[in-house]
Amino acid sequence: MKILVLLGGSSAEREVSLSSGSRVAAALRERGHSVTEADPHPDPFAVLPAARAADVTWLALHGGAGEDGTIQALLDLAGVRYTGSGVLGSALAMDKDLSKQLFRAAGVPTAEWRMLTATTATRWREPAYAAETFAALGAKVVVKPSKQGSTVGLSIIDSPAALVPAVELAFQHDDEVMLEAFVPGRELTVGVLGGTVLPVGEIIPKHDIYDYECKYTPGMAEELFPAPIPEAVRDEVQRLAVLAYGALKLRGCARVDFRYDPTGRLFCLEANTLPGMTGTSLVPQAAQAAGIGFPELCERIALDAVRG
Repeated sequence: MKILVLLGGSSAEREVSLSSGSRVAAALRERGHSVTEADPHPDPFAVLPAARAADVTWLALHGGAGEDGTIQALLDLAGVRYTGSGVLGSALAMDKDLSKQLFRAAGVPTAEWRMLTATTATRWREPAYAAETFAALGAKVVVKPSKQGSTVGLSIIDSPAALVPAVELAFQHDDEVMLEAFVPGRELTVGVLGGTVLPVGEIIPKHDIYDYECKYTPGMAEELFPAPIPEAVRDEVQRLAVLAYGALKLRGCARVDFRYDPTGRLFCLEANTLPGMTGTSLVPQAAQAAGIGFPELCERIALDAVRG
């Protein structure tokens, strides 16, 4: 096939995307495909001629306009086949507030949360609001931009005094900020490859959560595939991952992340519609555990998109 790999982009995850894209391009060439690489930043319209000339566009973009449905809308208008979810699924998964509402409606458990927007821009600075937040969400609170990936702009706080600087940091990356109850326990992840559910993985990060540094710095996290969990938990987290995938109207390859708390409860954190494909990324490790090598994984994702 003739395949265009889009990589780079304008989001805070640009460097990760460049790493993912170059690795994907090499893997597809190894499988015998004719591969071109292009960066849609700063002019996404400039990539359309190459996209139209290709059999499929392989999206190795992460975050921002590359993963929120914007580039997907452009490619749809151009009549181009591309990997990953469509406009609606991409937008829903990127918006953490809408994602959690849809998870809950589908019966997928998720942690309690509240939202801050421009209309609440003064109230969250008041000490009473911080006290209310901790009373509602618990002893630890996760503060994060509502529409970012790779934990960009995220903080975990354990005192009301820390709320204002954490919210200020998150507002640097988005116009909406989520305050979410911190769920202690183990970090689990499930890749969904079209109609196939991949083995469950467990991530053991050096930090409280699997943050940007732990994701992309070798040695900052231990990833176990398959996860050392009871079969009943494995089956349940895979079932919930498929439910979450369907609730957000996803397609192609996606990854759904969970926390598994000490009481045995599972909480869905989020879904990623264009999971990382770097040397430390999770979906390639899950695929390997299922006997799918990285070049075959990349080819399967491309073929799924071509078949529609």
